[in-house]
Amino acid sequence: MNRPDESPKNSIIIYTTEDGLTKIDTTFDGDTVWLSIDQMADLFQRNKSTISRHIKNIFAEGELERDSVVAKFATTAADGKTYQVEFYNLDVIISVGYRVKSKRGTQFRIWATGILKEYMRKGFALDDERLKNLGGGGYFKELLERIRDIRASEKVFYRQVLEIYATSIDYDPKAEISVQFFKKVQNKIHYAIHGQTAAEVIYNRADAEKEFMGLTTFA
Repeated sequence: MNRPDESPKNSIIIYTTEDGLTKIDTTFDGDTVWLSIDQMADLFQRNKSTISRHIKNIFAEGELERDSVVAKFATTAADGKTYQVEFYNLDVIISVGYRVKSKRGTQFRIWATGILKEYMRKGFALDDERLKNLGGGGYFKELLERIRDIRASEKVFYRQVLEIYATSIDYDPKAEISVQFFKKVQNKIHYAIHGQTAAEVIYNRADAEKEFMGLTTFA
């Protein structure tokens, strides 16, 4: 199974063990989480050969089908070069955890399940660890950019709703129902653009100490 690292669905979420001694950058794609053999070795505090042996046994015994639980991701190594590295999904991670009898495996399963539930309920999952540490470089900026994109798409959608409404055969621009409809949609457009309704914009920007109450545009 190939899941390109460049896929917009993929994101990196930091997992910190309960003892705080280990932090792992887990790859999350909305359906499951992925770890490499190196990362599982760090997680379970076992050497790579032990982890690799358990994974081979999992496939050999028919516990899991390799094609459905293994993916290759482009990973940049310490030498600056990019390599295709095999990653294993949560099913494999849990199975390895049982075999090495690691308490950390249970802790990771609980954490990963919580992340997946959050994504299914909200449609997204936030990396709390990065947000607590000043956004982890560009992470906070990336979140803001995504929010702007969503709001821009909302604006276009509501604009289209207005255009469709105006083409109705019984459309009357002076009718009270039309006036109220346009006011409501206009507020939604305002909110999609800057997070406030028209009334909230006026309330927050009005200033009796400024000329013209702070008004900047005149009709």
